[in-house]
Amino acid sequence: MSSKPREEKSGPYHHGDLRNALIEAGLRLLEARGADHSLDDLGLRELAREVAVSPSAIYRHFPDKHALKSALACAGLAHLAQSQQQASAQAGGGTAGFFASGLSYVKFAAEHPALFRLVFSHAQPDDLLDASPDTVSAAMRSLREDIASLMPPGCTAAERKAAVLHAWALVHGLALLVLDRQIPADWDLIKKVLAGFGALFKLPRK
Repeated sequence: MSSKPREEKSGPYHHGDLRNALIEAGLRLLEARGADHSLDDLGLRELAREVAVSPSAIYRHFPDKHALKSALACAGLAHLAQSQQQASAQAGGGTAGFFASGLSYVKFAAEHPALFRLVFSHAQPDDLLDASPDTVSAAMRSLREDIASLMPPGCTAAERKAAVLHAWALVHGLALLVLDRQIPADWDLIKKVLAGFGALFKLPRK
């Protein structure tokens, strides 16, 4: 009897959770392609070989490549949020943590270019500034919470909303400029740019 497991047998998948195994494999393949490639050239058969299952097994979880990309984008966004949360915690939270999470956003894009582009090319259209907190990503939820806690007392909801958009636009714009090689990944310079946000919105220095 062959020692190679066959997913086609009845009962639970060999992987335990084939859907997550496929997502993790897709993320690995995407990372291997680097900045100048995407999942457009990733075939579902290639993904099947990566996890040692039949191609038909993939279609049970992802009927087409678009569904796979959407799932990978969701996973990538979760990884981005985790990276930001870790950076904030390591900086001690507060204003320092807020700026560390912003820097982490730009660094994530630089370190995972193909994944970063996939995340935002397959994001679900929504007004993330006004959506309910339990319907947005952890990254957006943390940004909104940080702005609410750090801005001076007495700020209106409209002012907080503008600050959230300003902060997001700032780090996202920097990330794209780095990815498109319009500016170098000069982290000291980028820190100074981020610090300007704190001065503009009168955030506490500590």
